[in-house]
Amino acid sequence: MTRGRSDGTQKKRLIATICVVAIFLGFLYAYYGSIFGNQDRGAFALQHGSKSLSHYLMGNEDSEESTTSTEQDDAEDGVVPKSYPVCDDRHSELIPCLDRHLIYQMRLKLDLSLMEHYERHCPPPERRFNCLIPPPAGYKVPIKWPKSRDEVWKANIPHTHLAHEKSDQNWMVVKGEKIVFPGGGTHFHYGADKYIASIANMLNFSNDNLNNQGRLRTILDVGCGVASFGGYLLSSNIIAMSLAPNDVHQNQIQFALERGIPAYLGVLGTKRLPYPSRSFELAHCSRCRIDWLQRDGILLLELDRLLRPGGYFAYSSPEAYAQDEEDLRIWRKMSDLVGRMCWRIAAKRNQTVIWQKPLTNDCYLQREPGTRPPLCRSDDDPDAVWGVQMEACITPYSDHDHKVKGSGLAPWPARLTSPPPRLQDFGYSTEMFEKDTEIWQRRVGSYWNLLSPKIESDTIRNVMDMKANMGSFGAALKDKDVWVMNVVPEDGPNTLKLIYDRGLIGSINNWCEAFSTYPRTYDLLHAWTVFSDIEKKECSIEDLLLEMDRILRPTGFVIIRDKQSIVDLIKKYLPALHWETLATANASSDSELDGDETVFIVQKKLWLTSESVRDSE
Repeated sequence: MTRGRSDGTQKKRLIATICVVAIFLGFLYAYYGSIFGNQDRGAFALQHGSKSLSHYLMGNEDSEESTTSTEQDDAEDGVVPKSYPVCDDRHSELIPCLDRHLIYQMRLKLDLSLMEHYERHCPPPERRFNCLIPPPAGYKVPIKWPKSRDEVWKANIPHTHLAHEKSDQNWMVVKGEKIVFPGGGTHFHYGADKYIASIANMLNFSNDNLNNQGRLRTILDVGCGVASFGGYLLSSNIIAMSLAPNDVHQNQIQFALERGIPAYLGVLGTKRLPYPSRSFELAHCSRCRIDWLQRDGILLLELDRLLRPGGYFAYSSPEAYAQDEEDLRIWRKMSDLVGRMCWRIAAKRNQTVIWQKPLTNDCYLQREPGTRPPLCRSDDDPDAVWGVQMEACITPYSDHDHKVKGSGLAPWPARLTSPPPRLQDFGYSTEMFEKDTEIWQRRVGSYWNLLSPKIESDTIRNVMDMKANMGSFGAALKDKDVWVMNVVPEDGPNTLKLIYDRGLIGSINNWCEAFSTYPRTYDLLHAWTVFSDIEKKECSIEDLLLEMDRILRPTGFVIIRDKQSIVDLIKKYLPALHWETLATANASSDSELDGDETVFIVQKKLWLTSESVRDSE
């Protein structure tokens, strides 16, 4: 009996134990199942979000722990996160749409010979980094312009391979905590200033000044290196769009922007460059190593599309002067190609040749039937550039440009405020243009009054207008020592050609995607109704805020001009972004504001990861 009772007790205990184990296993399944189910969405946060922040902004603040994947999920569900994780240090120079790791991960089939791997390939929403890009160890507030043209902090761009690779060409030299730029280049070892003067002399411009009394204002520098050519042009009132890909000479554009020189990440590959037709008076290539003969001269024809009537192409390369068989072969073929394009040699000296594009369509119309390259189709829009494939054809001039034998632009600086001839393409009147110019002059004055407690004359250098319209915001900054990247949204009126006609520069972008620049490259971002536009397109406001944080330099500023509800929403994200409010203005305090329009100015705090602080000590 006793054993019988004992056996029954053991059975009851065994059953109870099995039930407890089953319940425990069920709990583990439910718990880990939920984690693995959400792992795709929080993968980057889980992997890279384990760092703490140490903040510095005109003083010290308490460190904060970075966010968890749960807070990321809350953000996706419409709840504003309390904080964002910090991306891993290996992403401190992340350019989302020019990320070679993404290309490998997504197994994109690209033609490397056509440079497709250097063109934009943006991550789908599920692959976007939902974290804050950390500055490198020892990061410092950048050196101010104009001193920055000649030196930057090594810690801010800790890459010295170009200094060793180009040591014989005076690109850059490492000196202690700084990287110094002597002004040299592959074909101008003795300084960009002398090289620029020599080009002006070849063209017989007065006083060897390349601006030609204000008639030459905008330049495209292809394969620009660290942009010393563009940097030395600024003193002559010439602004260059310095262009280079994120290639084996990585960080060349990052160095350019750190120096305060206008620059853009791009490549002559398969798609048109993001600039409208007839934007530049001169294109320049100094040993840029581009095969101009490939694909029926398609890359040279892209330059032709971008040059104004009578524009120049200055080409410094061995083909222009070397006498070996291969260089002579290339020179003969290139001469034949540009001849069929109706270009003529304006000057040739030593290692440089300068070709000039015709002023009218006359030469094109006099070519033999069937001559290649052909003229572009009549229905081809030469100003359509976003994601548009290049074509091996010549873009003829409009009837207006053909008749006036040129662009009809005023010399600089009158060009800035003179109504551009291409206003009529949009049905805009001179009165509309002049009113827009006046309005933004007043608005920029109000902005600077609001910013004045925080800025000196040299605080701001690199500026981006995220929705530039006719460029009047940038025009209003003429007397300040800044330059402006005027961005025109790809789905609105393509007013970028008006901006170039005013002697300013800019690019096209879709703000549902990342901009083609390195992190920490702009001091001021101006967002006029950009967030309202994003909301209408049903893109993520949160993604745009994280992208702006990526672009913005620590201690940099954002000016948001939008409706009150947008500003109220953005305010909720400030703690997570480590931004702080500087000023707010609305219709009751500023007569320039209409109805619900609000101006909201914030500043990005300078923060470092705790690991970066330890590494720099």
